[in-house]
Parts: sequence; structure tokens; C-alpha cells
Amino acid sequence: MATKTQTTVTLKQISADIATKYDLSKKIANEILCDTMVALLVKNLKKGNRIRIAGLGILQVKKRAARMGRNPATGEAIHIPAKKKIAFRAAKELKEAVGK
Repeated sequence: MATKTQTTVTLKQISADIATKYDLSKKIANEILCDTMVALLVKNLKKGNRIRIAGLGILQVKKRAARMGRNPATGEAIHIPAKKKIAFRAAKELKEAVGK
């Protein structure tokens, strides 16, 4: 069974598409999307805020408790410290659009 290679689309490419659609310069579109939007997302996630983007989903920071794990190479028990992780929950519209 042949596997299909997956294309990676970057924020810069998306901002170029936005620039074309809305007749903006690529520099301005890139600044808005890549610099400003990403910086605001990071700022709000650092504060612990939940970010809901209609049609896309919800980004939020979740805390993972400390736990015991095992080193797979040696089987030795190791302590895994508590940490925060970013969780994404896809919106219903996104799930339906991709699932078709």
C-alpha cells in the first residue's frame, strides 16, 4: 500500500494567501498573522486563558500531575515531574469539514 506524502503549509504561506485575497502587501499580512496573532495567542495561553477560535477549536493550557514512569531501555522506575501542556480541541465544524 503506497503512502501519500503530506504537504506542510506554513503561516507565511497562509499569510500570502490572505494578502492576495484582501489586496494587502505580503509584509503586512505576514506581520498581522505570524507576528501579532501568534504573539497574542502565546500571551493569553501564558496567562492561563482559554482561546476559542470559531470554526477551528479551543486552545488551552492543561496541567499534568507528576507521576512515576519507566525507562523503556532499562525498566528502571523514574519520576516524571509535573508540567503544563497545550491542548487543542477541534470545533464541530472543523471535524465535519475534515471528516468528509
